Amino acid sequence: MMEKIYIETTVVSYLTAFPSRDIIVLGKQEITHETWPLIADRFEPFISALVLQEISKGDANAASKRLDAVKNLALLGITAEAESAAALLLDKRAVPAEFPEDALHIAIAAVNGMEYLLTWNFSHINNAFTANMIRRTVEAAGYSCPVICSPEELITG
Repeated sequence: MMEKIYIETTVVSYLTAFPSRDIIVLGKQEITHETWPLIADRFEPFISALVLQEISKGDANAASKRLDAVKNLALLGITAEAESAAALLLDKRAVPAEFPEDALHIAIAAVNGMEYLLTWNFSHINNAFTANMIRRTVEAAGYSCPVICSPEELITG
């Protein structure tokens, strides 16, 4: 049985965006392109209704491209259980109160038993300080915390 991986919005955005002139962003885009086929081969990929909401925003052509990229991925709903877990992440300050969507991504992944949460969000989800607080909060709530990583971390181990 393949491990389950939650694909957060930033990964889809980097996958489908026009190549950036910023060399760091371009590098992330290239890594995402390299990683994308491996995800389907090695994992059972999921997105959520929240990802769909977020990737549907903005320029219509860009949104269409993002939606097309995830059309075959399994979809997780936004449940009361996930909303409650997200509120706990915010209450415990594992995620800043100004970013409830980030808490909800983490909560959806945790309550649905995802082994991995894939993200390029180093501000509020995937950094040493927040990841540790997130893990402790999720586990204290009785869930297993997914491994939070970037596409680069996923492919380089």
